[in-house]
Amino acid sequence: MTLSKLYDRHQAGQLLADRLMSAEPSEAGWVIALPRGGVPVGYEIAQRLRWPLDVWLVRKLGVPEQPELAMGAIAAPNMQILNRSLIERLGVTQTQIGAVVQAELQELQRRDRQYRAGRPLPAVAQRPVIVVDDGVATGATLKATITALRQFQPRSITVAVPVAAPESWRQICRQVDAAVCLMTPARMGAISQWYDHFEAVTDTAVIDFLTACRPPD
Repeated sequence: MTLSKLYDRHQAGQLLADRLMSAEPSEAGWVIALPRGGVPVGYEIAQRLRWPLDVWLVRKLGVPEQPELAMGAIAAPNMQILNRSLIERLGVTQTQIGAVVQAELQELQRRDRQYRAGRPLPAVAQRPVIVVDDGVATGATLKATITALRQFQPRSITVAVPVAAPESWRQICRQVDAAVCLMTPARMGAISQWYDHFEAVTDTAVIDFLTACRPPD
């Protein structure tokens, strides 16, 4: 099926689940979603595979005065990546980088308290992991998440996203064991333009999705 647009994140997750089912590992693993937008996508995949769902907390580091442009990202528990060439080209100072990092760390910690409520990080060691987001533009947050996850030695990492910028997707594919993407438009633009419905995902919705797919204690 050739896609030109997605209805919403739930349809995106269902279509990705269809692709993933054909290559489902025999051993159950984890679906790891990037909050907030990746969570409804990951929920649909987790429900189909009957795998637990969790989030990996990650925050984009936006360029000062251009916050939508990523100059890097931070990810739990202590991962930071920076786009040095972009930082140098735009003349972003170390002081500015430090201020952005501190602000995003505070939001990351807030989300950890809200979404994970003191629970430990998902036990991904020697388990297959599927990392999910609702789209990839620069890929900064996804790259930081993959790098952070590698420290915990999962058996394999598969990335599944509905839509991605071609060059970012090529870079991500080189980092992982397998990758699934529904669309790689030459002119990416904003992720939202590839969905008919792209409403903001609330903290409450994230918690509800995680609760529905939480493994037994």
